[in-house]
Amino acid sequence: MIELRSPAEIEQMRPAGRFVAEVLTALQDAADVGVDLLDLDALAHRMIRERGAESCYIDYHPSFGASPFGKVLCTSVNDAVLHGLPHPYRLRDGDLLSLDFAVSVDGWVADSAVSLVVGTPREEDLRLIETTERALAAGIGAAVVGNHIEDIGHAIGEVAREAGLPINLQFGGHGVGRTMHGEPHVANDGRPGRGHPLRPGLVIAIEPWFLHTTDEIHTDPDGWTLRSDDGSRGAHAEHTVAITEDGPLVLTARGA
Repeated sequence: MIELRSPAEIEQMRPAGRFVAEVLTALQDAADVGVDLLDLDALAHRMIRERGAESCYIDYHPSFGASPFGKVLCTSVNDAVLHGLPHPYRLRDGDLLSLDFAVSVDGWVADSAVSLVVGTPREEDLRLIETTERALAAGIGAAVVGNHIEDIGHAIGEVAREAGLPINLQFGGHGVGRTMHGEPHVANDGRPGRGHPLRPGLVIAIEPWFLHTTDEIHTDPDGWTLRSDDGSRGAHAEHTVAITEDGPLVLTARGA
């Protein structure tokens, strides 16, 4: 069921969005050559405890997960692009790292992701990250009253096509509210004017993710981490966005 939030409820969601943005900023600052993925997860876990928030990941066990996730942060490195399960791995010079984080604060959820290069970047990785962020901005720009869900996907898909990137439709954005994943599904491509109409009060996570040369993925033996079939690297960007009469409101904006 698709739920619409009142202006007062959207205001109540702001603290969760601000906290998610704060944690991702701290994680970006902490990510460096030699830092272990488990240390990044521990940092996020400590900030959750200090804030009195609740992780959306640690007990998360959807049908596609082999077991409860068990960590509070997704850390996807290089050819891993989604649902990266933190494990003992020290970041190396040039690694492409995606961080995905969601929590509940006072009963309201916010969800966001960012990608970065640790150490010396490859130009193609920087272009991939920039394209993914540009696709996110395009999707947010289409999240206005009077449009439809697939207008968001179409805006994202157009950026990917212009950059020559393949598009995977298995995983995408979703409704956000009292739980992390709700209706509607927000695919990363679509046909203009199709799908659920966008009305004030709809809160969604918009999350483009792309791989350099493929749209085919497989699951690691850990039962969670999704990797490209051809070894190409991936980038992921996500914000929680409320649709309002005044335009899209990015609840997880960093540096706001």
